[in-house]
Amino acid sequence: MYNVDSMNSRNKIKVLFVEDDVDLAFIYSRIFENDSFSVVNAYNGEDGLILAKNEKPNIIVLDIMLPGINGLDVLKELKTSPSTMNIPVILLTNLSDETTIKEGFARQASGYLIKSYQNPQQVLDEVKEILKLKES
Repeated sequence: MYNVDSMNSRNKIKVLFVEDDVDLAFIYSRIFENDSFSVVNAYNGEDGLILAKNEKPNIIVLDIMLPGINGLDVLKELKTSPSTMNIPVILLTNLSDETTIKEGFARQASGYLIKSYQNPQQVLDEVKEILKLKES
């Protein structure tokens, strides 16, 4: 199940959120839309992969604990597929153990944010920072 925002998105930066918590996805969608981003939501790993390939977002914010394919496996698939390998991916999760963080970066995550330590504005700021680094 997924949601593609129907707003005019031709000139907007497109962010794909892969988050199984529908309420949290809604909150992030509104924060990003209010800052002129176009938002696409996927609520499981399989749909996240499909939308990443079909929607070609500028950046992906990916949870790790997802139904079906977990976020680390989604990240691995994204980084090995020619059509998605150059899209920056930020992991946004509650998993804070060092092993998982290292694994995320080993699989080429551009950032790793722990949900309980970040508010939506901080996530937005991190997305902007990573996109700015990609442009330079």
